[in-house]
Amino acid sequence: MISKIIGEDLVHRTKIEIENADNIVIITHVGPDGDAMGASLGLWHFLMTLEKTPQVIVPTPFPNFLAWMPGANKTLVYKFDKEKADEHIQKADLIFLLDFNAASRMDKMADAVLASKARKVMIDHHLQPENIANIIISYPEISSTSELIFRLICRMGHFSDINLGCAECVYTGMMTDTGGFTYNSNHEEIYSIIYELIKLGVDKDDIYRRVYNTFSADRMRLMGYCLYKKMKIYPEYQAALITLTQRELHEFNYDNGDAEGFVNIPLSIQGINFTVFMREDPDKIKVSLRSQGSFPTNKFAAEIFGGGGHLNASGGESFTSLDEAVRKFEEALPLYTEFL
Repeated sequence: MISKIIGEDLVHRTKIEIENADNIVIITHVGPDGDAMGASLGLWHFLMTLEKTPQVIVPTPFPNFLAWMPGANKTLVYKFDKEKADEHIQKADLIFLLDFNAASRMDKMADAVLASKARKVMIDHHLQPENIANIIISYPEISSTSELIFRLICRMGHFSDINLGCAECVYTGMMTDTGGFTYNSNHEEIYSIIYELIKLGVDKDDIYRRVYNTFSADRMRLMGYCLYKKMKIYPEYQAALITLTQRELHEFNYDNGDAEGFVNIPLSIQGINFTVFMREDPDKIKVSLRSQGSFPTNKFAAEIFGGGGHLNASGGESFTSLDEAVRKFEEALPLYTEFL
């Protein structure tokens, strides 16, 4: 039995919005991950079964290891096809905002979306959603936005309309946003949903291989370099840090998504409960944070790097040099010893 977490009024209003919409756009956050793509494409497949013509638009490219996902090749990337994406946004009468809680997460696409007169529905599982949508379906206790998409479809009475493509996308989002069901995944209803998805034809072993076992040799060498040369341990704070510069990324022929999962690796070390990965991008330092136990990565991310997220998985940014970002991290560590 799967509980009715989403409020009845929210379900009813969203269903009416879908029924009355002719041009639907689905948008997710900058640097889309597995959950962002899983939720977006899962909803896209569902809407297609209702004979709608939705369009998924992402601010920046998704990782190559997600390119296999059904419908991914139909996705518009705003960074590369702004004119066409703006046209879809302008014509839309309904826009779904998935897997993010703030306008800034849409990056350069934000202005066009906020200026649109379309009705907007936010579906997300991050804390403190901004009031940028007519309908806000926000449940931070749920492990992934993809899980919320599944729940919403079922609550609207459309379980029978979930096809294999939708099911595969939803499962991918659920799997990736819990690290292969290794964190934020101890609720029994997650596995009830997985059971239903497998009955619909999902091959969970194959999806795991497609996501986690299709990396390049360059990516594996980069990972080895990180562990041997770039990982710094702070035993007194039960913490670890990995950093990569633009030069190092170029040296290892970095491709989009090659550093995915690096932040999690130090958690395998005994006594390490908090890890941070910093990647130098052309315009900022991308910061990923992970933990196990009760260490609040979302608090650390918000207070030190202007980000946020969940207890055990968060992200942020630093518009400084990489050295300065590392300094901020190291100076902050003593302030969080109460959570260790």
